[in-house]
This record gives sequence, structure tokens and C-alpha cells, in this order.
Amino acid sequence: MEQTIFISTFGLIFLAELGDKTQLTAIALALRYPWQKIFVGIAAAFFVLNLAAVVVGKVLFLLLPIFWVTLVSALLFLYFGYTTLRHACDSQEEEDGPPPTAATAARTAFIMIFMAELGDKTQLVTASQAAQHSDSLAGMSMVFLSSTLALWCVALLGIFAGKQLVRFIPLCWIHRTAGFMFLVFGVAALLKLRGM
Repeated sequence: MEQTIFISTFGLIFLAELGDKTQLTAIALALRYPWQKIFVGIAAAFFVLNLAAVVVGKVLFLLLPIFWVTLVSALLFLYFGYTTLRHACDSQEEEDGPPPTAATAARTAFIMIFMAELGDKTQLVTASQAAQHSDSLAGMSMVFLSSTLALWCVALLGIFAGKQLVRFIPLCWIHRTAGFMFLVFGVAALLKLRGM
């Protein structure tokens, strides 16, 4: 029974996130920071989000109105879009100050993923799967484990895809594309607020 829960939840979450903003965010962050540092932040964000989805479920959305979550997420994406575009073609030599610390990279990744995914479809799917299997601790544990592993796998794919892109496309253009995508996500989130 637990194996079926694991496979179905993993498949749902993995497929839902392929090519989604999470993966694109991981790609963009991987071009800016060392992959190990950002993966720590991404992994921690997904761990917290999935734990909240499984344990708290819908209560989370009562405590944090989706309007404010969406607004903060939109503003973060717009900010990161602006800064990414502004520095898209800066060379390493032109950058002021020391390279980002592990804490800075992890914190940036955590905040971006946490705000982007809070209340997103994958968190809702995880909460729904947990509710369906809430009759046993083993079932809920499987939902948490499979959902978290699926999101980590998608993020790692995005990180390594970003590293490979640099071989074929100039970094300047990748940064411009990432900045543009962040702006698109930010505008889309603001438009979503009109319907709330």
C-alpha cells in the first residue's frame, strides 16, 4: 500500500513541476550561485512546505491569506527580475564586493522557492494526498517523503540544466531570459490578485 502511495505521489508532483517556475528559478539561481549552496536553501524550503502541507493542510491557508502570499511572491519575482536584468551582462570582474556567502545563497534560494510555492498546485496536491491517506501515519509519511523527493529531483534537474546551458548559450542571454521570466511570473501573480 505504502509503495503505491509513494509512486503515485512522486509521479504527480514530479510531472506537475517539470518546466514550472520552481525549475526555472533553480536554473536562474544556479547561474548566480554555487549549486550546492542553493540546493540547501531549495531543499529546506520544500521540506518546510511539504511538512506544512501534510501536517497542517488547509489550516495553513486560513492563517496566511492567499492574497498576501501571492502579493509578496509577485513582488519578490519582480525584484529578482529587475536585478537579474540589470546585471545580466556584468562580467565577474565588474562585480563589486566579495562573492556571495553560503548563507546568502541558501537564504535567497529558500525565500524565492518558499514564497513561489506557498499555496501552489504542488502544495495543494500534497495536502490533498495527505488528506486521502490520513488514516495512517505510514501513509502520510509516504506522501511527505515522495513529494519532497520529487521536488528535490526537479530542482536538481533545473540546477544541472542551467549549468549545461552555459556551454551553448552566452551567460548574458541566459541571465536576460531568466530576468524576463521572473518579471513574467511577477506580473502573472499580480494579475492573479485581480481575480481574488
